[in-house]
Amino acid sequence: QVQLVESGGGLVQAGGSLRLSCAVSGRTFSTYSMGWFRQAPGKEREFVAVIMWSTGVTSYADSVKGRFTISRDNAKNTVYLQMDSLKPEDTAVYYCAGPGSGYLPRRTSAYPYWGQGTQVTVSS
Repeated sequence: QVQLVESGGGLVQAGGSLRLSCAVSGRTFSTYSMGWFRQAPGKEREFVAVIMWSTGVTSYADSVKGRFTISRDNAKNTVYLQMDSLKPEDTAVYYCAGPGSGYLPRRTSAYPYWGQGTQVTVSS
């Protein structure tokens, strides 16, 4: 049984920072990708960032490029999302997902396992 558990969400002022964590248990995804997505009220779930577990190669949505950083700790089987210069429009529930099929996939359908989500609220 694969489990993805997110943590680290919260309330922060615009311009602030948060770091999200996604702990993976049940198996390792050393040959696949891990992704972060987010969903704001009334909107579809959207891609945020993805990392290849084995090489550390990353890709980002244009809306977060230069502000967010995805990373992984192989020893801890954990993926992180460092979020800096946060904006009110970053407010959403953030989900981690894996293992992604294909190269640095951005589609939600590429990921069979999802965490429960963690709320991020950015006040103006």
